[in-house]
Amino acid sequence: MMVALAMPTALAQASLDEIAATPGKAGGVYYAYPTPDSTAWTAAPKGYKAFYISHYGRHGSRYLISDNDYTAPRDILRRAQSAGALTTLGSDVLQRLDSVWIEAQGRGGELSPLGVRQHQGIARRMFNAYPQVFDGGGRYSACSTVVMRCAHSMFAFVGQLRTMNTSLVIPCESGQRNMYFLNYHSPESGFYSSEKGPWYQSWRRFRAEQTKADRLVNSIFSDAQWVATWLDPVEFMWQMYWVAVDMQNMETKISFFDLFTDQELYDLWQVFNFNFFACNSSYAAAEGQLTGNARNLVHDMVEKADQCISSGGHGADFRFGHDGNIIPLTALLRMTNCYTDEMRPEHLASAWSDFKISPMASNVQMIFFRNNSGDVLVKLMLNEREIAVDLPSDIFPYYRWSDLRRYLLSL
Repeated sequence: MMVALAMPTALAQASLDEIAATPGKAGGVYYAYPTPDSTAWTAAPKGYKAFYISHYGRHGSRYLISDNDYTAPRDILRRAQSAGALTTLGSDVLQRLDSVWIEAQGRGGELSPLGVRQHQGIARRMFNAYPQVFDGGGRYSACSTVVMRCAHSMFAFVGQLRTMNTSLVIPCESGQRNMYFLNYHSPESGFYSSEKGPWYQSWRRFRAEQTKADRLVNSIFSDAQWVATWLDPVEFMWQMYWVAVDMQNMETKISFFDLFTDQELYDLWQVFNFNFFACNSSYAAAEGQLTGNARNLVHDMVEKADQCISSGGHGADFRFGHDGNIIPLTALLRMTNCYTDEMRPEHLASAWSDFKISPMASNVQMIFFRNNSGDVLVKLMLNEREIAVDLPSDIFPYYRWSDLRRYLLSL
């Protein structure tokens, strides 16, 4: 009998209490990778041994995308300081930003040291869980998008595997020829994710409703006239939000979360969460164009798996890209709680949470197992946790490759 199984719905729901308990989650896709508490995964059925791994990983923790993300709020506070318009807290915030700039200067968009450690850890746990895949006699490949933080993530990951088995030969490639499946975005999807798309006005309204900047601004600036003349309170609040949520990805222990209430962090995260969902996932008004961006990637996964299976050998294929690739992939595969028909921004948090799908260094793994008769089973993992897709299985978390392959190609 085939039985349809689903993961707990709590995976999708994100509450104010959850953000309050772990403020880093308010960063959404800026959330630093949550290392699994346990690697006690479900054992394969008797007689089946792992022989192949198909992987797609997002780059690890990074600095904010541009140096300007640090200097813009810092410059505002400097001008206010010169005008005598800062509170005691405001002067302290400026000192903190000056200290942060020492590490961040010239590193906009780059992989941080934490990002390196994240990929080393993922590779180490993978090697220890499936050592027979990495005995050195298999076929291995690694490729990344042309963005350097992705290439550096690949080098950290592959370097860790090579440290654990020096005989491994894993060619690494970062170039345009793989971009059609590593980071594909169709011209049609570009319209739906642009400001001309159907999501944009809903997002603008929601952003205006959720961004309540007065309390924060009044805690930092002492001169109301200076604020009225020189400051856009809403934009300043968002500038400080970006700095605050990315600090978890840096080496410094400085924090800015004390500037925000729990409710403010939750409200701002909901805006960001809706933005990411509506531009990358199963937003119904996009008519499948956003999730369709992952089809080339799924084809590549199926093709390379077929090659390994037909050869009778073993090995692994590693791919490195971005959150804008992981999110449509998980939605296209219909991984549990990674897609929804909910379109109302004020209700999305109860159905879909970006930080639970694509934190920094997020990854999708397909682990292939084979018995002596050549029968192949597959287990899917999201961020090193077993997960279901919208396909019945009586041996969950395992799927028969013949069933899963047919399902993947149907997408």
